[in-house]
Amino acid sequence: MWVVAGSLLGIVVLASIGGFHLGPHSHVVAGAVGVLTAAWLIIMAFTGYSAPLLWTLLSADVVVTGGVGVIAWKALTTPAAPLAMSSGPADGAEGVALTDLTPQGTVRVRGETWSATSVNGTVRAGTPIAVVDTEGVHLRVWGEKIEETEEIVAADPKGQS
Repeated sequence: MWVVAGSLLGIVVLASIGGFHLGPHSHVVAGAVGVLTAAWLIIMAFTGYSAPLLWTLLSADVVVTGGVGVIAWKALTTPAAPLAMSSGPADGAEGVALTDLTPQGTVRVRGETWSATSVNGTVRAGTPIAVVDTEGVHLRVWGEKIEETEEIVAADPKGQS
């Protein structure tokens, strides 16, 4: 009889833990097995197995079953929150270039690192940038300070107009 009681209690514990990984239906199973275990322990008490261990196990089973039942009830009756899908930083968000954008590189915006393409020429690392557009997981950015491109330098090597 003790082997059956121990096995049932083990199933209650495993199903309770499994519910945190598998979902609330496992908690329902744990609650149902917990009720079955409590009934088994009460039958044992009425058939002469009245040991202090039996009452301790029955008390623990009632507490665990009650807790798992509440968890299952809350999980099954609370509507699920919709998943928020972020498309990246909003247009106009500000950040800084982590690498040179020539025109592609890496930027940090709102504490996140993104691959980016500069839309206004070469941008040096450390330069403030602003997000112009988001294309999937890639940003198009505007660098506040740009370097002259090689074409401009080649056309006017002294920088005179």
